[in-house]
Amino acid sequence: MPVQRLNHAVLYVRDVDRSVAFYSDALGFRTKVAIPGRAAFLQAEDSTNDHDLGLFALGSAAGASQAGRATVGLYHLAWEVDTLAELKRIAGVLAERGALVGASDHGSTKALYAHDPDGIEFEVSWLVPAELLPETVELVTRPLDLDAEIARYGATTPGGSASPSRPRPDPGSGGHRASPFTPGHGPSAAGSSPRHRPGGSVVSATTESDEHR
Repeated sequence: MPVQRLNHAVLYVRDVDRSVAFYSDALGFRTKVAIPGRAAFLQAEDSTNDHDLGLFALGSAAGASQAGRATVGLYHLAWEVDTLAELKRIAGVLAERGALVGASDHGSTKALYAHDPDGIEFEVSWLVPAELLPETVELVTRPLDLDAEIARYGATTPGGSASPSRPRPDPGSGGHRASPFTPGHGPSAAGSSPRHRPGGSVVSATTESDEHR
């Protein structure tokens, strides 16, 4: 049987307690196992997974990640929410913490981009249910208007994998949801990705990282 999904992510951080507090308060993760001062294993609120996020402390002297600037490495993790109401709530929480660095409408996904306390980027997104997608999905990156999307799809409409009528994609059909590396969504040939700041113009991921890390 082929790989089914990504099971969990593990991050190196400077201060594990600080990171646990951030992911718990901002995204609702709960601690399942903790090794004080060294590591923690967190579970998303509605997850039945053993853990969805692992955190390992490196200490305050650890340097910032250079992935995407000077080295190869992880661009970002994407966490999915079930409704646009929840996406809007999290947008407010991240904005209050100064963590929100972008908000984009990619057509089939509505996405927030943020940095954790160590400057590690992550995405929080709502996926348009398959039955509400047009025959041809436009691959775009434009400013996200959450109120307009809520008016269009509804605040509590289950999205993406939470939608009961979402069909299982055929891996060979080419009809599954847009890849993160299709034009208008992921890194371009120049090594950056169009991104919209809340209420702002298109900026590159590299520029945002430089300003917010």
